[in-house]
Amino acid sequence: MKTESINAPILLRINTTAQQLIFVLLLLLCLFPIISPPIALLLGLIVANLSGHPFLHLNHKVTTVLLQVSVVGLGFGMNVHSAVAAGREGFLFTIGSITVTIILGTLLGKWFRIEKKTSHLISCGTAICGGSAIAAIAPVIKSDEKQTSVALGVIFILNSIALFAFPVIGHWLHMSQNDFGLWCAIAIHDTSSVVGAANKYGAEALQVATTIKLARALWIIPVALITAVVFKNKASKVKIPYFIGLFILAMVCNTYFSPIASFAPHLVSVAKTGLVVTLFLIGAGLNRSVLKSVGLLPLLQGTLLWVSIAGLGLASIIFLK
Repeated sequence: MKTESINAPILLRINTTAQQLIFVLLLLLCLFPIISPPIALLLGLIVANLSGHPFLHLNHKVTTVLLQVSVVGLGFGMNVHSAVAAGREGFLFTIGSITVTIILGTLLGKWFRIEKKTSHLISCGTAICGGSAIAAIAPVIKSDEKQTSVALGVIFILNSIALFAFPVIGHWLHMSQNDFGLWCAIAIHDTSSVVGAANKYGAEALQVATTIKLARALWIIPVALITAVVFKNKASKVKIPYFIGLFILAMVCNTYFSPIASFAPHLVSVAKTGLVVTLFLIGAGLNRSVLKSVGLLPLLQGTLLWVSIAGLGLASIIFLK
Protein backbone atom coordinates (compact mmCIF):
# COMPACT_ATOMS: atom_id res chain seq x y z
CA MET A 1 0.00 0.00 0.00
CA LYS A 2 1.36 3.39 -1.00
CA THR A 3 1.58 6.01 1.69
CA GLU A 4 2.07 9.73 1.29
CA SER A 5 5.13 11.20 2.99
CA ILE A 6 4.37 13.78 5.64
CA ASN A 7 7.50 15.66 4.56
CA ALA A 8 6.59 15.89 0.87
CA PRO A 9 5.77 19.47 -0.18
CA ILE A 10 2.53 20.36 -1.90
CA LEU A 11 4.07 20.68 -5.38
CA LEU A 12 4.81 16.98 -5.77
CA ARG A 13 2.92 14.30 -3.83
CA ILE A 14 4.69 10.95 -4.22
CA ASN A 15 4.89 7.79 -2.18
CA THR A 16 7.63 7.32 0.39
CA THR A 17 9.59 4.74 -1.62
CA ALA A 18 9.79 7.01 -4.68
CA GLN A 19 10.74 9.93 -2.45
CA GLN A 20 13.61 7.96 -0.93
CA LEU A 21 14.78 6.74 -4.35
CA ILE A 22 14.92 10.28 -5.77
CA PHE A 23 16.81 11.50 -2.73
CA VAL A 24 19.37 8.66 -2.79
CA LEU A 25 19.99 9.02 -6.54
CA LEU A 26 20.66 12.75 -6.21
CA LEU A 27 22.87 12.10 -3.19
CA LEU A 28 24.90 9.56 -5.19
CA LEU A 29 25.16 12.03 -8.06
CA CYS A 30 26.97 14.40 -5.69
CA LEU A 31 29.79 11.87 -5.41
CA PHE A 32 30.84 12.59 -9.00
CA PRO A 33 33.24 15.46 -9.87
CA ILE A 34 30.74 17.00 -12.30
CA ILE A 35 28.72 18.29 -9.34
CA SER A 36 30.23 21.45 -7.85
CA PRO A 37 29.40 22.71 -4.33
CA PRO A 38 26.90 25.36 -5.58
CA ILE A 39 25.16 22.82 -7.82
CA ALA A 40 24.95 20.36 -4.92
CA LEU A 41 23.28 23.00 -2.77
CA LEU A 42 20.87 23.80 -5.60
CA LEU A 43 19.98 20.12 -6.03
CA GLY A 44 19.28 19.92 -2.30
CA LEU A 45 16.98 22.95 -2.46
CA ILE A 46 15.13 21.44 -5.42
CA VAL A 47 14.56 18.07 -3.78
CA ALA A 48 13.53 19.74 -0.51
CA ASN A 49 10.82 21.80 -2.17
CA LEU A 50 9.57 19.34 -4.79
CA SER A 51 9.70 15.81 -3.43
CA GLY A 52 10.80 16.43 0.17
CA HIS A 53 13.54 15.06 2.42
CA PRO A 54 12.68 11.50 3.53
CA PHE A 55 15.34 11.47 6.24
CA LEU A 56 14.87 14.98 7.58
CA HIS A 57 15.05 13.87 11.22
CA LEU A 58 18.65 12.74 10.67
CA ASN A 59 19.77 15.68 8.55
CA HIS A 60 21.23 18.01 11.18
CA LYS A 61 23.31 15.33 12.90
CA VAL A 62 24.63 13.88 9.63
CA THR A 63 25.56 17.28 8.15
CA THR A 64 27.36 18.30 11.35
CA VAL A 65 29.49 15.14 11.48
CA LEU A 66 30.14 15.06 7.72
CA LEU A 67 31.20 18.71 7.65
CA GLN A 68 33.62 18.23 10.53
CA VAL A 69 35.16 15.10 8.96
CA SER A 70 35.47 16.87 5.60
CA VAL A 71 37.17 19.89 7.16
CA VAL A 72 39.67 17.63 8.96
CA GLY A 73 40.33 15.91 5.62
CA LEU A 74 41.07 19.25 3.97
CA GLY A 75 43.77 19.76 6.58
CA PHE A 76 45.84 17.05 4.84
CA GLY A 77 46.17 19.38 1.88
CA MET A 78 47.55 22.30 3.86
CA ASN A 79 50.95 23.37 5.08
CA VAL A 80 51.51 24.54 8.66
CA HIS A 81 53.78 27.44 7.69
CA SER A 82 51.36 28.80 5.08
CA ALA A 83 48.45 28.37 7.50
CA VAL A 84 50.25 30.28 10.26
CA ALA A 85 51.03 33.11 7.83
CA ALA A 86 47.39 33.24 6.71
CA GLY A 87 46.13 33.13 10.30
CA ARG A 88 48.45 35.94 11.33
CA GLU A 89 47.20 38.09 8.47
CA GLY A 90 43.56 37.47 9.31
CA PHE A 91 43.89 37.92 13.09
CA LEU A 92 43.13 41.65 13.27
CA PHE A 93 40.38 41.31 10.67
CA THR A 94 38.84 38.56 12.80
CA ILE A 95 38.82 40.55 16.04
CA GLY A 96 37.52 43.71 14.39
CA SER A 97 34.82 42.03 12.32
CA ILE A 98 33.48 39.89 15.19
CA THR A 99 33.22 42.92 17.48
CA VAL A 100 31.59 45.16 14.87
CA THR A 101 29.18 42.41 13.76
CA ILE A 102 27.85 41.67 17.23
CA ILE A 103 27.47 45.35 18.13
CA LEU A 104 25.75 46.18 14.84
CA GLY A 105 23.55 43.09 15.10
CA THR A 106 22.43 44.10 18.58
CA LEU A 107 21.54 47.59 17.38
CA LEU A 108 19.60 46.24 14.38
CA GLY A 109 17.76 43.79 16.61
CA LYS A 110 16.64 46.58 18.93
CA TRP A 111 15.70 48.79 15.98
CA PHE A 112 13.50 46.10 14.44
CA ARG A 113 12.25 45.04 17.91
CA ILE A 114 13.29 41.44 17.34
CA GLU A 115 13.21 39.12 20.34
CA LYS A 116 16.56 39.53 22.16
CA LYS A 117 17.69 35.90 22.06
CA THR A 118 16.84 35.46 18.39
CA SER A 119 18.68 38.67 17.54
CA HIS A 120 21.75 37.60 19.51
CA LEU A 121 21.86 34.19 17.82
CA ILE A 122 21.68 35.79 14.37
CA SER A 123 24.46 38.21 15.33
CA CYS A 124 26.73 35.46 16.68
CA GLY A 125 26.04 33.22 13.69
CA THR A 126 26.99 36.05 11.34
CA ALA A 127 30.02 37.06 13.39
CA ILE A 128 31.69 33.71 13.96
CA CYS A 129 30.80 30.52 12.07
CA GLY A 130 27.12 30.28 11.27
CA GLY A 131 25.21 27.24 12.47
CA SER A 132 28.06 26.03 14.69
CA ALA A 133 28.08 29.30 16.62
CA ILE A 134 24.30 29.25 16.99
CA ALA A 135 24.43 25.65 18.26
CA ALA A 136 27.05 26.66 20.83
CA ILE A 137 25.38 29.89 21.97
CA ALA A 138 21.76 28.59 22.10
CA PRO A 139 22.16 26.53 25.32
CA VAL A 140 24.12 29.38 26.91
CA ILE A 141 21.21 31.81 26.55
CA LYS A 142 18.63 29.01 26.95
CA SER A 143 16.81 29.87 23.74
CA ASP A 144 13.74 27.85 22.83
CA GLU A 145 13.36 25.73 19.68
CA LYS A 146 11.63 28.46 17.65
CA GLN A 147 14.26 31.11 18.46
CA THR A 148 17.07 28.74 17.48
CA SER A 149 15.26 27.57 14.31
CA VAL A 150 14.63 31.13 13.13
CA ALA A 151 18.30 32.06 13.59
CA LEU A 152 19.47 28.92 11.80
CA GLY A 153 16.99 29.55 8.98
CA VAL A 154 18.29 33.09 8.44
CA ILE A 155 21.91 31.93 8.40
CA PHE A 156 21.33 29.01 6.03
CA ILE A 157 19.31 31.11 3.57
CA LEU A 158 22.06 33.74 3.37
CA ASN A 159 24.74 31.03 3.19
CA SER A 160 23.03 29.63 0.11
CA ILE A 161 23.13 33.04 -1.58
CA ALA A 162 26.77 33.61 -0.61
CA LEU A 163 27.91 30.33 -2.10
CA PHE A 164 26.73 31.50 -5.54
CA ALA A 165 27.39 35.24 -5.24
CA PHE A 166 30.88 35.47 -3.74
CA PRO A 167 32.89 33.75 -6.50
CA VAL A 168 31.10 35.90 -9.10
CA ILE A 169 31.90 39.10 -7.18
CA GLY A 170 35.49 37.97 -6.60
CA HIS A 171 36.13 37.39 -10.30
CA TRP A 172 34.36 40.62 -11.22
CA LEU A 173 36.68 42.57 -8.89
CA HIS A 174 39.72 40.54 -10.00
CA MET A 175 40.52 39.64 -6.40
CA SER A 176 43.66 37.65 -5.70
CA GLN A 177 43.37 34.12 -4.28
CA ASN A 178 44.62 35.33 -0.90
CA ASP A 179 42.26 38.30 -0.70
CA PHE A 180 39.24 36.25 -1.75
CA GLY A 181 40.00 33.56 0.83
CA LEU A 182 40.30 36.22 3.54
CA TRP A 183 37.04 37.86 2.46
CA CYS A 184 35.18 34.53 2.44
CA ALA A 185 36.35 33.71 5.97
CA ILE A 186 35.19 37.10 7.24
CA ALA A 187 31.93 37.56 5.36
CA ILE A 188 30.36 34.13 4.81
CA HIS A 189 28.65 32.66 7.84
CA ASP A 190 29.00 28.88 7.80
CA THR A 191 32.19 26.89 7.30
CA SER A 192 30.56 24.74 4.62
CA SER A 193 29.77 27.70 2.37
CA VAL A 194 33.14 29.34 3.09
CA VAL A 195 34.96 26.22 1.95
CA GLY A 196 32.59 25.70 -0.99
CA ALA A 197 33.00 29.24 -2.33
CA ALA A 198 36.77 29.31 -1.78
CA ASN A 199 37.24 25.88 -3.35
CA LYS A 200 35.49 27.11 -6.49
CA TYR A 201 37.80 30.15 -6.60
CA GLY A 202 41.10 28.28 -6.26
CA ALA A 203 43.44 26.14 -4.13
CA GLU A 204 45.18 29.07 -2.43
CA ALA A 205 41.85 30.73 -1.63
CA LEU A 206 40.68 27.45 -0.10
CA GLN A 207 43.71 27.20 2.19
CA VAL A 208 43.47 30.81 3.36
CA ALA A 209 39.70 30.69 3.86
CA THR A 210 39.66 27.39 5.74
CA THR A 211 42.52 28.33 8.06
CA ILE A 212 41.12 31.73 8.98
CA LYS A 213 37.55 30.43 9.33
CA LEU A 214 38.56 27.67 11.72
CA ALA A 215 40.71 30.07 13.74
CA ARG A 216 37.66 32.33 13.81
CA ALA A 217 35.53 29.44 15.10
CA LEU A 218 37.64 29.32 18.27
CA TRP A 219 36.13 32.69 19.17
CA ILE A 220 32.95 30.78 20.01
CA ILE A 221 34.50 30.17 23.44
CA PRO A 222 35.11 33.79 24.61
CA VAL A 223 31.91 35.03 22.94
CA ALA A 224 29.91 32.30 24.67
CA LEU A 225 31.47 33.15 28.05
CA ILE A 226 30.69 36.86 27.60
CA THR A 227 27.16 35.92 26.49
CA ALA A 228 26.66 33.86 29.65
CA VAL A 229 27.53 36.94 31.73
CA VAL A 230 25.29 39.27 29.71
CA PHE A 231 22.33 36.87 29.85
CA LYS A 232 23.16 35.95 33.47
CA ASN A 233 23.31 32.19 32.84
CA LYS A 234 26.41 31.24 34.80
CA ALA A 235 25.62 27.52 34.90
CA SER A 236 25.52 27.10 31.12
CA LYS A 237 28.12 24.93 29.40
CA VAL A 238 30.01 26.05 26.31
CA LYS A 239 30.38 23.61 23.39
CA ILE A 240 34.02 23.64 22.28
CA PRO A 241 34.70 22.81 18.58
CA TYR A 242 37.20 20.00 19.23
CA PHE A 243 37.41 18.97 15.57
CA ILE A 244 39.58 22.06 14.92
CA GLY A 245 42.34 20.30 16.87
CA LEU A 246 42.12 17.35 14.46
CA PHE A 247 42.33 19.78 11.54
CA ILE A 248 45.58 21.20 12.97
CA LEU A 249 46.90 17.67 13.51
CA ALA A 250 46.15 16.84 9.87
CA MET A 251 48.13 19.90 8.74
CA VAL A 252 51.06 18.91 10.94
CA CYS A 253 51.05 15.37 9.52
CA ASN A 254 50.95 16.66 5.95
CA THR A 255 53.80 19.10 6.61
CA TYR A 256 56.23 16.96 8.61
CA PHE A 257 55.45 13.29 7.84
CA SER A 258 56.32 12.39 4.26
CA PRO A 259 54.57 8.95 4.27
CA ILE A 260 51.28 10.67 5.05
CA ALA A 261 51.97 13.51 2.63
CA SER A 262 52.33 10.99 -0.20
CA PHE A 263 48.68 9.90 -0.05
CA ALA A 264 47.31 13.16 1.37
CA PRO A 265 45.93 14.26 -2.05
CA HIS A 266 43.58 11.27 -1.99
CA LEU A 267 42.31 12.25 1.47
CA VAL A 268 41.76 15.82 0.27
CA SER A 269 39.82 14.55 -2.74
CA VAL A 270 37.54 12.49 -0.49
CA ALA A 271 37.12 15.48 1.85
CA LYS A 272 36.05 17.74 -1.03
CA THR A 273 33.48 15.15 -2.09
CA GLY A 274 32.25 15.03 1.50
CA LEU A 275 31.84 18.79 1.41
CA VAL A 276 29.73 18.58 -1.77
CA VAL A 277 27.48 15.98 -0.11
CA THR A 278 27.25 18.18 2.99
CA LEU A 279 26.03 21.13 0.93
CA PHE A 280 23.45 18.91 -0.77
CA LEU A 281 22.13 17.86 2.64
CA ILE A 282 22.07 21.46 3.87
CA GLY A 283 20.03 22.47 0.83
CA ALA A 284 17.72 19.49 1.34
CA GLY A 285 16.97 20.77 4.83
CA LEU A 286 15.70 24.14 3.58
CA ASN A 287 12.14 23.22 2.70
CA ARG A 288 9.23 25.62 2.38
CA SER A 289 8.20 25.32 6.03
CA VAL A 290 11.70 26.29 7.20
CA LEU A 291 11.73 29.32 4.90
CA LYS A 292 8.28 30.44 6.07
CA SER A 293 9.17 30.07 9.76
CA VAL A 294 12.00 32.60 9.54
CA GLY A 295 9.86 35.74 9.32
CA LEU A 296 10.57 39.02 7.56
CA LEU A 297 12.21 41.07 10.33
CA PRO A 298 14.81 38.48 11.44
CA LEU A 299 15.67 37.87 7.79
CA LEU A 300 15.97 41.63 7.24
CA GLN A 301 18.24 41.93 10.29
CA GLY A 302 20.43 39.08 9.07
CA THR A 303 20.59 40.43 5.53
CA LEU A 304 21.50 43.99 6.52
CA LEU A 305 24.06 42.72 9.00
CA TRP A 306 25.60 40.37 6.44
CA VAL A 307 25.72 42.97 3.65
CA SER A 308 27.27 45.52 6.02
CA ILE A 309 30.01 43.18 7.22
CA ALA A 310 30.68 41.83 3.74
CA GLY A 311 30.97 45.39 2.43
CA LEU A 312 33.19 46.60 5.25
CA GLY A 313 35.37 43.52 5.00
CA LEU A 314 35.76 43.92 1.26
CA ALA A 315 36.61 47.61 1.59
CA SER A 316 39.17 46.86 4.30
CA ILE A 317 40.87 44.18 2.20
CA ILE A 318 40.97 46.28 -0.97
CA PHE A 319 41.81 49.72 0.42
CA LEU A 320 43.70 49.10 3.66
CA LYS A 321 46.16 46.44 2.52
